[in-house]
Amino acid sequence: MGATVTTANSDEKTWSGGNEPMAASYGKLMMWFFIVSDALTFSGFLAAYGFSRFKFIDTWPIADEVFTHFPFMHGVSAPMYYVALMTFILIFSSVTMVLAVDAGHQLNKAKVAFYMFLTIIGGLIFVGSQAWEWKNFIKGEYGAVETKGGSLLQFVDATGKHIKLEDFAVRLPEERVQLNRNNGEWFMDEPALPSYSVAEVQAGFKAHPDVLVRTQVNYQDNEANRNDPTLNHSLNKIKHKTILTRAESEKMLANASLVVEGANLVRNEYGNKLFADFFFFITGFHGFHVFSGVIINIIIFFNVISGTYERRRSYEMVEKVGLYWHFVDLVWVFVFTVFYLV
Repeated sequence: MGATVTTANSDEKTWSGGNEPMAASYGKLMMWFFIVSDALTFSGFLAAYGFSRFKFIDTWPIADEVFTHFPFMHGVSAPMYYVALMTFILIFSSVTMVLAVDAGHQLNKAKVAFYMFLTIIGGLIFVGSQAWEWKNFIKGEYGAVETKGGSLLQFVDATGKHIKLEDFAVRLPEERVQLNRNNGEWFMDEPALPSYSVAEVQAGFKAHPDVLVRTQVNYQDNEANRNDPTLNHSLNKIKHKTILTRAESEKMLANASLVVEGANLVRNEYGNKLFADFFFFITGFHGFHVFSGVIINIIIFFNVISGTYERRRSYEMVEKVGLYWHFVDLVWVFVFTVFYLV
């Protein structure tokens, strides 16, 4: 009884035919290994975010109040509209990548180049949009005050509408100089000064009796809150921040220690600072993946138009980068769900 022996001189190449593990070439298999390992990394980040949110659920920012901007629509509240548009553009770029891969199977150079160009444009729009979201998040919109105990105080009008510090704060005849090594102690330094001081916010609050304070705690409709005399029961709503009475607002504001504008890794005008930490890290990590994918797509695009893959009679490189692109799109679906929808 004879035995079949496969040698290096066999007509079948190890990674190009019958000997392929799982019917995948070496390059595709390595790409799948990378995708699986990266998926585990993102899963760990999102799980950490979920546990942190569950622990601090009462003070977690409400996405509809944070992401309200839309380009060229200043002063218009458009909660989640632009984020939804960003998501649609990224998903649509995944569709154009599918079309590019399909055109590669047909050895249609012109269509591959066209659809890859659309994919690159979609990726660039998404990365630019994410940077624009970061800018708005860092800059902030309303401003808030932090008390000596670390509580965050935001402000609303008589109807419960969230208002900006500039809507009621007053300018006082005082000069405030930012501390740095040139005009302070050699070891003293501080970030840029806020638009208003604590005293100016307190004076403006006193001059506007219709302004109220709302805390970073999300309101719960339970018996304890319904019987709490410090809460403004006519304005409080479920899934909104807790609004205090005028008397309690004055009491809380008296303990103010600093003005918070925007968000960074230390403070967040919208609520718990961990939200900002996770937002910057996870969306930044994903944005890095998308930007890397755009760079790779550009390299492959120039190879396509130069005829490299046409001469090889194979567009497998387009398939490989397509796997990566679909992965970053799928990851964004989970990031979008966790940060913006849930």
